[in-house]
Parts: sequence; C-alpha cells; structure tokens
Amino acid sequence: MKWLSDRRLARLAFAVAAVVAGLALTPARAGVVVQIDKSSQRMAVSVDGTMRYSWPVSTGRRGYGTPSGVFRPQMMARRWFSRKYYNSPMPHSIFFHRGYAIHGTSELARLGGPASHGCIRLHPSNAAALYSLIERRGPGNTRIVISN
Repeated sequence: MKWLSDRRLARLAFAVAAVVAGLALTPARAGVVVQIDKSSQRMAVSVDGTMRYSWPVSTGRRGYGTPSGVFRPQMMARRWFSRKYYNSPMPHSIFFHRGYAIHGTSELARLGGPASHGCIRLHPSNAAALYSLIERRGPGNTRIVISN
C-alpha cells in the first residue's frame, strides 16, 4: 500500500475541514424529544433541543410495568378506548410500543405516582398539547425516551 503524498494529505485534510465547518454551520434539528423518568414520574418535552414542557405522569403500577427504551410514535388517535381494560377512554393517544401509549386521563389525583396498566398517563390538557405538537412536527421527528 502506498502512503499518501504530502500534497494529497493536505488536500484530504482541507476537504475534511471544509465538511466539518459546513456541518457546524448547519442548524441541528433534533425534533421533539419526550423523556419519561419512571422514578420521578415526570415527563420532559424538548423541541429542537430547547425544553418546552415538564409534567407529572403516571406510569405502570406494581405488576404492570411500563417499558423502558427509546421509541417512536407508531400510531396516533385523538379519541381511543381501551379494548383490553373496560373500554376506558384514552384521549390523545400516542402509541409507541405494542399497545402502550401516552394518553390523557381523568384520574388526576393519581398523577405523579405509578397507577396505570403500563401506559403513560397525562393531564388531559397536557396530552392534547403533546399530541398537537407531535402532529405538527411529525411522528417521524419524535423520539420517546423512557428511563427507570
């Protein structure tokens, strides 16, 4: 294998520097990041890297875990009723993994503590705001990060 000449090496270094400089000038589009912390029962929502919302949530109670990991919205429904749990209303549902969703709830007193069958419950007005934000920005531009 032949080593690069000084001239070729200089051209390569210049090309790499130009690409890096060009990337630095391009604004980053992080989109919508929804972070759920199960230990604190809080949701933080950022848009393009700027914190927009922080809300209390309810995740899965004992025996009904909420999955951890990084997800994307798979389906959204403004009005939904649980087929599995007594036709319970799930307004502004954002489904992210095997039937698990972020959605509004009428059990406001339980927000801030584990109470669900695994879904992530929000105050109805917060669920509507999140749903609208993801609808505008696009589910493909949204990440849902759930940690213990």
